[in-house]
Amino acid sequence: MSETESRAGRRGGREARRAMRAAPLADNQRPVWPGLEGGRYKPLTDADIQKIHHAALDVLENIGMADPIPSGIEVMTKAGAKLNSNGRLTFPRALIEDTVAKAARKFPLYAQDPRYDMEPWGSKVYFGTAGAAVHMVDPITGEYRESTTKDLYDVARIVDTLDHIHFFQRAIVCRELTDPFEMDFNTCYASVFGTTKHVGTSWVAPEQLEASLQMLHSIAGGEDKWRERPFVSQSNCFVVPPLKFAADACRCLEVAVRGGMPVLLLSAGQAGATAPASLAGAIVQEVAEVLAGLVYVNAIKPGAPAIFGTWCFVSDLRTGAMSGGSPEQALLSAGAAQMGQFYDLTAGTASGMTDSKVPDAQAGYEKAYNHALVGNAGANLIYESAGMHASLLGYCLESLLIDNDIIGAVQRTIKGIEVTDESIAMETIRQTCLEGPGHYLGADQTLRLMQTEYVYPLVGDRTTPKEWVEQGRPGIVDRAIRKTRQILSNHYPAHISTAVDDSIRQRFPVRLPREAMRKTAAAAE
Repeated sequence: MSETESRAGRRGGREARRAMRAAPLADNQRPVWPGLEGGRYKPLTDADIQKIHHAALDVLENIGMADPIPSGIEVMTKAGAKLNSNGRLTFPRALIEDTVAKAARKFPLYAQDPRYDMEPWGSKVYFGTAGAAVHMVDPITGEYRESTTKDLYDVARIVDTLDHIHFFQRAIVCRELTDPFEMDFNTCYASVFGTTKHVGTSWVAPEQLEASLQMLHSIAGGEDKWRERPFVSQSNCFVVPPLKFAADACRCLEVAVRGGMPVLLLSAGQAGATAPASLAGAIVQEVAEVLAGLVYVNAIKPGAPAIFGTWCFVSDLRTGAMSGGSPEQALLSAGAAQMGQFYDLTAGTASGMTDSKVPDAQAGYEKAYNHALVGNAGANLIYESAGMHASLLGYCLESLLIDNDIIGAVQRTIKGIEVTDESIAMETIRQTCLEGPGHYLGADQTLRLMQTEYVYPLVGDRTTPKEWVEQGRPGIVDRAIRKTRQILSNHYPAHISTAVDDSIRQRFPVRLPREAMRKTAAAAE
């Protein structure tokens, strides 16, 4: 064979392998998938977990929670909580233990498309968005501008296309909407119209939630169908750390529980500010607060689906500002995952809240080590995992794609190494070394495993320096910008009928223009 023929053969082989990698795989053949089993990383020992658990019980029994609303006092005291003369609710140990024993377990989080239903229990791991960023970030200029309803819709439809982001929780605030009703309703609207994956969002008043439930009933085909498959969960900050109930959030919690909506019981104390500076103490307080929320939910409706949302945040103690990308954040969230497993409850926590203001090297390394530790700790639902910057203040569309690559790689570490008689590869080694070419590039096992065992980035670069130069030396942000434009120009979800949308728009103040939800000739260009 001539050198020219040999080069042509190598090129042909590379092209064939690239074509194979580009071909879509069946779900059961993918190298990673939603719900991989984590739990190998354990920053807390069994003894540590017991100490935190008993300390949390002590906090609830002897310190309790301040500022309960009257309806909350009524249901929780009937369940066994005690209202003290200082106005604080305390919770006997037996009440907490009984509540944990009867709390909902192994409840799915449904999606509008059943392909995206999640089973977040045990040590199964799912990654999603979340947050309330008030700015959108330009990845090139670093300019920050106020976020809008259209931005939220665009975030949702990008998430709808990404393999490694498994659910969508409201990530940004619709800043152009000043009326609280319109803001909350349109946040829910833009989210459920933008993606078929499970959605999470929040409300500040019961009437906003009631209106949104009516919309969700229409989309589901009736209240009964909604209750069978509730595809939206409520993110509820029912507590103002340290150890105080939040009145408006508690009223919304009661509506959600009675309306059949899963509730994320979110306690977001910030170590060194609204939670103890010691990492163990911060976890104790978060666990105590969420256990109180669990009593609240089960006092309203025993066995109602509730997510154990210990979101332990971190302060930079030099300034008091939040530090979402710190190693302490990774440790706290990993420890929170272990506590959820200890109680055998569906647990959600936060990871990926880089302190960097733009998608750069700092953003990459902060998100990567946080996700690696929290994912391998087995957190069921990992919120804030994609797109976020400036410790929850800024959001970047292009970072969604970069973070999707990070999460895919982290999922591969969660999956681990399969050791079987076949994967040990004795026969492949024998054939290659004794009978074959002395390398494994063309081996049957290599070709068989190249897609099922190996993860490839969507926008990350693995070209040679020569190929990179020929392409114009693009960076990862350049590739993410191109891919983002491609998605936004072409992907307009149409899973909700125009007739249903018409009925919603006739009844409620929808502020997302129809034109922003349809492909136009200009967008196609």
